[in-house]
Amino acid sequence: MRRHKFLSANALAFAAAALLGTTVAAQNPVTERMSQCSLVWVGKEDAIEKFLAEGKIDKMEAVPIGVTKPQRATLEPGGPASRFAWKQLTPGYSNGYMESYKAEIAAYNFDRMLDLHMVPPIVERTIEGKRGAAVLWVENTKGWSVERPPQGPEPRWSIQLTRMKMFDQLIANIDRNQGNLIYDDDWHLFLIDHSRAFTNRKDLKGMAVLGRVDRQLWTKMAALTLDSLNTGLGDWVGEKEKKALLLRRDKMAAEIQKMVAKRGESVFYD
Repeated sequence: MRRHKFLSANALAFAAAALLGTTVAAQNPVTERMSQCSLVWVGKEDAIEKFLAEGKIDKMEAVPIGVTKPQRATLEPGGPASRFAWKQLTPGYSNGYMESYKAEIAAYNFDRMLDLHMVPPIVERTIEGKRGAAVLWVENTKGWSVERPPQGPEPRWSIQLTRMKMFDQLIANIDRNQGNLIYDDDWHLFLIDHSRAFTNRKDLKGMAVLGRVDRQLWTKMAALTLDSLNTGLGDWVGEKEKKALLLRRDKMAAEIQKMVAKRGESVFYD
C-alpha cells in the first residue's frame, strides 16, 4: 500500500485495515474482541508456505485500495492458513520506483535468516497464468494511526521499532509508512509491503535514522556475507543488489561506531 497525499491519516488507517483484515476504532464489535495472538507461523513456516503455494482457492476478490491493486484469496478450510493477499507486481519501474513481487518474497526469506518473525510468510504463486507473491493474511490485527501512535509495553515495544528501522535500512526499504505497519493485542509488530526494497542503492538516505541498536540482531547482520545471502535469498535478489546490501551494512556499522563513540554501550539493547 502506498501513501497518498490526499488521504487523511484516518483514511489510511482504514485502507490498511481493509487490506489485511484489521480493525479500526469500533468498526466491528466481534473482531475487536481480539484474544488470539496473531504470530501463528513460528515453527510452522514450511507447512504454511506449502499451503500458500498449493492450497485450493475457494474465492478471489479485488481489494479496492492501494496503488499495487492487491487481491484477497480465501483458501479451502482445514489448512494451516485461511487467507492471503496476492500481489502481482511484474518487476519493473512504476511511478518512478522499482517494484517487484520478488522483493516481497525476499523480505520474508531475509526475516527468516535474521530470526525476526516480523514479516509474515510469503511465497511465489501463479494464478491465471500470472506470477505474484502470496502473503499470509495476518488475522486479528490493528492498523497504525499517526494521530494516536500505539505505545506498547517497554522496552519490548521500542526494541521492535528499532529492529524495524535496522531491517529497513539494510534492505533499502524507503516506503515504510502507517499503511504497512500492523500489530496485535499481544503487541507483536508486523511488517508488510516491501515491493520497493532490495534495490542497488548504496546509501541510507530516505530511511529512518537509528537511535539505538539491538545487539543480537546487529550481530547477525554484521556476520552476513555474499555466500550467506546467496544461500538465504537465492535468485529473489540479484547479485548487484546483494552487494549493495552489504555496502549499506558497512555504512550502518560506521554510523553505529559513531553512536558508540558518543554515547557508549548504552546505544545497544541487550
